[in-house]
Amino acid sequence: MYYQHLVTFIFAISEINQNPEILPNVTLGFYTVDPCFTERQAVKGMIEMLSMNRSSRSIPNYHCGLSSNMVGFVDGISPTLTLLLARMFGIYRIPQVHQYLKKVRFVNTAGQDIYFDENGDSNSELDILNWVVYPDQTRNAIIVGQFQPQAVPEFNIDENNIRWSPAFHQVPRCESCSPGYRKSHRESQSSCCYDCVPCAEGEISNETDLETCTKCSELLWPNMNRDLCIPKAITYLSYEDLLGMSLAVVSVLLFLLTCLITMILMKHRNTPVVKANNRNLSFILLISLKMCFLCSLIFIGYPHKVTCILRQTVFGITFSISVSAILAKTMTVVIAFNATNPRSRLKHWVGNRTSYSVLLICSSMQMIICIIWLGSSPPFPQENMQDEVGKIVAECNDGSQVAFYSVLGYMGFLAFVSFLIAFLARNLPDAFNEAKYITFSMLVFCSVWISFIPAYLSSKGKYVVAVEIFAIVASSFGLLGCIFIPKCYIILIRPEMNSKMSMVTKRF
Repeated sequence: MYYQHLVTFIFAISEINQNPEILPNVTLGFYTVDPCFTERQAVKGMIEMLSMNRSSRSIPNYHCGLSSNMVGFVDGISPTLTLLLARMFGIYRIPQVHQYLKKVRFVNTAGQDIYFDENGDSNSELDILNWVVYPDQTRNAIIVGQFQPQAVPEFNIDENNIRWSPAFHQVPRCESCSPGYRKSHRESQSSCCYDCVPCAEGEISNETDLETCTKCSELLWPNMNRDLCIPKAITYLSYEDLLGMSLAVVSVLLFLLTCLITMILMKHRNTPVVKANNRNLSFILLISLKMCFLCSLIFIGYPHKVTCILRQTVFGITFSISVSAILAKTMTVVIAFNATNPRSRLKHWVGNRTSYSVLLICSSMQMIICIIWLGSSPPFPQENMQDEVGKIVAECNDGSQVAFYSVLGYMGFLAFVSFLIAFLARNLPDAFNEAKYITFSMLVFCSVWISFIPAYLSSKGKYVVAVEIFAIVASSFGLLGCIFIPKCYIILIRPEMNSKMSMVTKRF
């Protein structure tokens, strides 16, 4: 029980025993056990009361201590303990004193009229006593306050009159839980004992000593102190971001490098090394690579409806043109070599018409896929609130995932066919054979995009866009470096090899 209930109980027993009008010729005694708010301690106390044994061992029905019999018991302070006491003492038919001191009226030893109503509330003014125990075990009661049961009860304490033990110097109190925290009551302890714990993620408390925290709405998030809901920060891969700036700079530099290579090849367009394996396809490939480097810039910045549509479609079409041009160059090598055989039927396929047809057909298939994608379920901007805690990720939703992976799958199919044909033709005895360089370029290209898929699926937020930009830049640079740098090396460093006689006798 609480201490105030114990004091009230002792006071009531004393008043009853001192007033002969209440229970004539009867003196009440009592025996109290503190259950400490736990059922286990309550059961131990009950067994102790039944055995009346103050030793370490308690044996029900064996009285080795006090000889007085128990005539009743007062119920516990909580419904759980009350039910527990009733079940145990009911076995011994010990009555339960329920609702003690209710609807009772008597005159105490001081001549005051004491009355308890049906709720157990008293109408009398009560003094609050501070009991002081001196070293010689004498006691003294000091009045330190009053309780006045009015319509609005008043509880007054004069702290200056309190005589403290050396262990205390002020009124014991729990610290208040400041905003951003909530009360967490300790198990098996009084309700006034609690800990202050921070509000959970996504919750706030803006007042002192709150029992529960309030969850912020979907568009809001707690501040650092967790006492105010503020708008979530919107994040995306921007040019101001170090990662976005780095990718943009690399893309622009590689675009300028492609322009430089284009100028070198244009200046030496009539030399054998440039004319080898269809000069026009080489320039088409360079133009598409420039677009590939530039299209990565569309992925950076806040996503809008137009940019979301352009991102994937421009990327898919430009890369398909690049890979289709490489496939056409590879088939040019194979057809040119096999056409030298007088009995070969490939003589009718020799010429630019075949190369351009392959380029047009293969790139047109990707365009058709993109048109179907835009017509059925096009990409659109959205605000993602799940990937990053406390932030809103502004991103482009691909719309149809089937269409997105169809674009990647078709591009991978063209790259695989180009790789397979170039690999089979890499050792053909042709001085103008580019197959070996195409083989290596397709190997780099396929490796980049195969590793892209797991990285893309495992990334979140702005890093999804960064992974795709990296794949675009890396694969485009692989094509540029493997196919055109050897040509530039011969033109700028080994010009003696850039002659018809040298190309006939020596492979580059």
